[in-house]
Amino acid sequence: MRKTLALALLAALAAGPATAQDWPKQAVNIIVGFGPGSTPDLVSRVIADHLQKKLNQPFVVHNRPGAGGNIGADAVAKAEADGYTFGTTIPGPLIVNPMTTKMTFDPKKDLQPVTILATQPSVLVVSSKLGVNNLKELIALLKKNPGKYNYSSIGIGSISHLSMVLVAQQSGTEIQHIPYKSSPDAVAAVIAGDTHMATLAPNAVTGHAQAGTIKMIAVSTPKRWPALPDVPTFAEQGVEGVQAEAWMAMVAPAATPDAIVDRLYKEVKGALDSEDVKAQMTKFGFQPVGITPAEFKKRLEEEEKRWSKVVDAAGLRAK
Repeated sequence: MRKTLALALLAALAAGPATAQDWPKQAVNIIVGFGPGSTPDLVSRVIADHLQKKLNQPFVVHNRPGAGGNIGADAVAKAEADGYTFGTTIPGPLIVNPMTTKMTFDPKKDLQPVTILATQPSVLVVSSKLGVNNLKELIALLKKNPGKYNYSSIGIGSISHLSMVLVAQQSGTEIQHIPYKSSPDAVAAVIAGDTHMATLAPNAVTGHAQAGTIKMIAVSTPKRWPALPDVPTFAEQGVEGVQAEAWMAMVAPAATPDAIVDRLYKEVKGALDSEDVKAQMTKFGFQPVGITPAEFKKRLEEEEKRWSKVVDAAGLRAK
């Protein structure tokens, strides 16, 4: 009996690494909680293309937009944990949305972190029709007309939402919130005049700013973003405390074998370190990251504490 159990144990130990080593044997699905052309979608497709070439299996991106990324994250949380479904998401569904809305899944119990893929600052843009050229002029306009102006975001609890909450809090202004499903929708609303402003990722707004339909007036980083050297920070313009990075991360269903998660992380990290992926990320204005699952988990805990204060100060906590 002891000999049989010992052999079974050795077989089980041998099977674990082999399963991860042989992975993937079929197509891998990456569910993105935002629409085509959104920042998470662009990052996912760059990574998927690299992994497909490296691992000789299809990596298929599926867009499931809606509810600030919750629909896509929910699909990942409820997917079979066999190592063939992962997701790309943003801080909202993992950190803020559980504070502000009723969830259909528990991100802490139903998802496990893989890595943060890339990060970007948030850029405050205004409609060219609004008649303001900098943050000082915008704040003066908002204070003169409390509650008259609005902003678009990519969903409740997204960085594009909370960064504007910070703008309003730190500048002592009142601005109405109108959520959309994706960054292209949010910036289109500003261009069309349906909303007056937004804080969005650089890749979503730079082309439109160059075309003159919107103006970039502030960036949410401590120092100016290298890709946008002419856009001043909030602090430079007298508004402290508005720091908000938009990051895109990969997650897995909670029960996905650790060996496969570790294998995926290593492959994704290799992609992020490759010169071709770096070049594409730079082109889009992204900064590759690639922290370990453990480091990602720690960052989630730290950001939950930070954004919890913002949510409570804004009265956004779900009752």
